[in-house]
Amino acid sequence: MKTIKNEWLGTGLEDRPEFASGDISQSLGPQSGFFAEVTGLQTSPLLNRPELADELGIGALFIKDERERLGLGSFKALGAAYAIAKQAFARIRSGKATDPATALKGVTFVCASAGNHGLSLAEGARIFGANAVVFVAQSVPEAFAARLKDKGARVVRAGEIYEESMAEAERHASENGWHLLSDSTWTGMTQPGRDVMEGYLKMGEEIARQIPEPPTHVFLQAGVGGLAAACASSARTSWGEGVTIVVVEPEAAPALLASISAGKPVLAPGPVSNMGRLDCKEPSHLALRYLALEANLFATVTDAEAVETVAWLDGNGLKTTPSGAAGLCAVHHARGHVEELGLTPNSRVLCYLSEGPEDG
Repeated sequence: MKTIKNEWLGTGLEDRPEFASGDISQSLGPQSGFFAEVTGLQTSPLLNRPELADELGIGALFIKDERERLGLGSFKALGAAYAIAKQAFARIRSGKATDPATALKGVTFVCASAGNHGLSLAEGARIFGANAVVFVAQSVPEAFAARLKDKGARVVRAGEIYEESMAEAERHASENGWHLLSDSTWTGMTQPGRDVMEGYLKMGEEIARQIPEPPTHVFLQAGVGGLAAACASSARTSWGEGVTIVVVEPEAAPALLASISAGKPVLAPGPVSNMGRLDCKEPSHLALRYLALEANLFATVTDAEAVETVAWLDGNGLKTTPSGAAGLCAVHHARGHVEELGLTPNSRVLCYLSEGPEDG
């Protein structure tokens, strides 16, 4: 595991023309209640595992368990589906629609996905009467494509890797007048990804009610950084400057760590990681802006460390994937980095179990 301190903490990166702009720090509005009511959203569990805390040499370990969120298997259920619900809510509030089930009839949402984002988009489109098109790379398992089709999405295979399927999604959105709903942000493409990140604030809102005492540390896994940025924002809102926020990425895809080191968004190429949902070589610009301001530390974990942590969690009744366990992986392998991380026998640590096992 590698760690670096964030030299931009509290000041943030300067505004640059290559940055996307936007704000996710606002409190969730009435659209959040609408989303919860229409989808039947339930609060996900916050697990308190004192026996694991003892094993790790810390005072407490709280785990936000997102493995059953909306029956989709991950925190991503709060993202694209929420962004789509927000558009449906706006149409109903303006009088352009009355029934949530048909509020977005005739609208087509499109994305590229290697995992859970596509399922969230497909489910959101289904609930609000819209169409869904999901571009997937040739490497994406057919079982995942079948799950998307079961949700009513049209699945299009394009390219050998995610970036190539994303390029095709962008092209088709432009040519067909479809709504491109990415979970990332870049210059000229901010609002959809911002809305996705806003949906993730729901986790922090729930934790603030669930946790018995404020954590001293929050470990957040990151791909492009959407979850990490939203949860870091929530942590600062709830607990102020007293909490240490650690962002954790695959060693093979340190997009945020490299960008923080460079002081701007950069490409961080590397080999394929077994943390597939986190294997992102370029950060979301808006997420990077937030994490530069709010995160204390950035860390990377190896594929081997992630595999060890998944096995450890499985042995303790917490089935997940290397991606879902990445934040916990940093805590699990913190020995030798205790001083940098500031962990002590009195530390109260919050982590996120962000997805369930791929085989269900």
